[in-house]
Amino acid sequence: MGDSLKRFRRFPEEVEDTLGQDLFEVQTGRIPGSAKPLKTVGSGVYELRDDFDTDTYRCVYIAKLDKGVYVLHVFKKKSKSGIATPREEIERVRERYRQAVKLDKE
Repeated sequence: MGDSLKRFRRFPEEVEDTLGQDLFEVQTGRIPGSAKPLKTVGSGVYELRDDFDTDTYRCVYIAKLDKGVYVLHVFKKKSKSGIATPREEIERVRERYRQAVKLDKE
């Protein structure tokens, strides 16, 4: 959704490999061990995380919709700013969640 793919491709190669493998598992119907529910957004929304070089890279997706897996948002979060996901990132995920649900119904 949105610019998620473009952002994903800017991640370090090691992060792309790790999160890419996790997303492959999602596409095959499994939930990766690194997936954590993101209940504050909506039902079936999960977050994948990968720590690399003092940063945390996150990938938020939903797989319970009929037409496939939707990557809602990917972003880098500086680890020194605490563990909470920044409000603006959550708002972007919520908006894309609504868009994905609508798109999936069309």
